[in-house]
Amino acid sequence: MKLRDLPTPCLVLDRQILLRNLATMAEAVARHGVPLRPHMKTAKSVEVARLALAGQPGGITVSTLAEAEYFASHGLTDILYAVGITPARLDQVARLNAAGAQIIVLTDDPAMAARIGAMENAPRTLIEVDSGEGRGGVGPEDAALIQIATHLGGAFAGVMTHAGHSYAGRSIAEMRAIAEGERAAITRAAGRLREAGHDVPIVSMGSSPTARHAAHLDGITEIRAGVYMFGDLFQAEIGTHGLADIAVTVLTSVIGRRPGRLLVDAGGLALSKDRSTEAAPRDYGFGLVLDAAGRPSHGDAIMRRAYQEHGVVEFDPAHPIDLPVGGLLRIAPNHTCMTVAAHDRYYVVEGGEEVVAMWTRVNGW
Repeated sequence: MKLRDLPTPCLVLDRQILLRNLATMAEAVARHGVPLRPHMKTAKSVEVARLALAGQPGGITVSTLAEAEYFASHGLTDILYAVGITPARLDQVARLNAAGAQIIVLTDDPAMAARIGAMENAPRTLIEVDSGEGRGGVGPEDAALIQIATHLGGAFAGVMTHAGHSYAGRSIAEMRAIAEGERAAITRAAGRLREAGHDVPIVSMGSSPTARHAAHLDGITEIRAGVYMFGDLFQAEIGTHGLADIAVTVLTSVIGRRPGRLLVDAGGLALSKDRSTEAAPRDYGFGLVLDAAGRPSHGDAIMRRAYQEHGVVEFDPAHPIDLPVGGLLRIAPNHTCMTVAAHDRYYVVEGGEEVVAMWTRVNGW
């Protein structure tokens, strides 16, 4: 089967690029002697997970219990559910763990910690620490840190943090500084807990930029990253990888032609309306336009507008696109996590236009 045989819009995953990205991150983390716990919230595919885990001693990270159930059903049971737990979800975790999963949960709430600590078969639980993003977590110096660990009792398993603010960095030096701030915050939290008499077996940090560029990971027991597997235009702009390392694109068909632009069948639902590159050094609109083989043959052509099921591709004047209605293009996304979420499968290629596999993915919560 060839790309021209596929329904559009659809996801195309280049396995060669994926493998290269996995190897690059594995090498970056291995130099610190710290295991990688790949975050599967982007890929949501057991085939990708197995490739990401090759040579890694740890488990995986997920962002939904639908993912946790899916991966556990495929034999990947060591799972960190990296979203603050709620009572209803705690009951679901208990059922999954009773069926053979080994799901670790997360909280930054004393009342939730007390509820977990009172359970007969409580899941291992990490305390979320805020290392600068200002989203979830308690500060490393917060009095609630010790209180939460005490409430958890035997369920307490360690601490974790996520440097989401690394996405604001614009140089390797900035990423290294953010990574060091992340490392310092989480190890300080772990140190305070140990001083208070608690064992802290897990000290977990990570984001793709900080995992890629951290100068050292002293005191860290595992690192998490996810978007590095597929890459996207925004990550390329902030130096996590290069433009040639974007493994997932959206295949789209031309449905209309106008002077200087094309209308295609990939709109906001197929690509998302994420405009993250608007704040980056280079603005790619709603995506960079590539040819059907995934090559940058069309210069600086971008998707300028995205409607629900329509996209408007604006030519680079130096590289006009001469395609008929039905002609194929591929769009590299701004934010791959948001783009792939609208699709239920990947059509896998190996650097060309021959489809060598179809990998399904799990969606929902």
